[in-house]
Amino acid sequence: MNKAFIREPEFDGRAYCPRCGSVGEAVGEATLDHHIRPEARGHLGDSAWFCSFAKCEAAYFDLLERVVTVAELQQAVYPKDPSAPVCACFGFGRDEIDADVAERSPTRIRELLAKSKSSDARCAVLAADGQCCMAEVQRLYIRGVSAE
Repeated sequence: MNKAFIREPEFDGRAYCPRCGSVGEAVGEATLDHHIRPEARGHLGDSAWFCSFAKCEAAYFDLLERVVTVAELQQAVYPKDPSAPVCACFGFGRDEIDADVAERSPTRIRELLAKSKSSDARCAVLAADGQCCMAEVQRLYIRGVSAE
């Protein structure tokens, strides 16, 4: 068949990390500007994707397979560094989640949920993936409670 009659697949918004193959989270210019060191910021355009696979060295990538690595970030980000805050807006980390698991009561998580709904939450900029952390915080809490 002649290639002129073959239709290219439509882009569905998903992008895959060129280093590990994980589906990336789309992020905008403000997120990239906040997280990437100035000398590496020019490697990507106004939008890119965050690779959330913890063991992958790629932090951000684009459709041209250009990559900004974890080493080129301004600071440690979760999940690339498990000791970094899970919630970049309020500094909420694994220690708080573990404390709620130990107490079998999500008191701190409920407080974070209330804060996450406030105007002080700036997830689109401060979170490495541009998303609210609550789904991940709840997942870690449930996993912790199930493991005990």
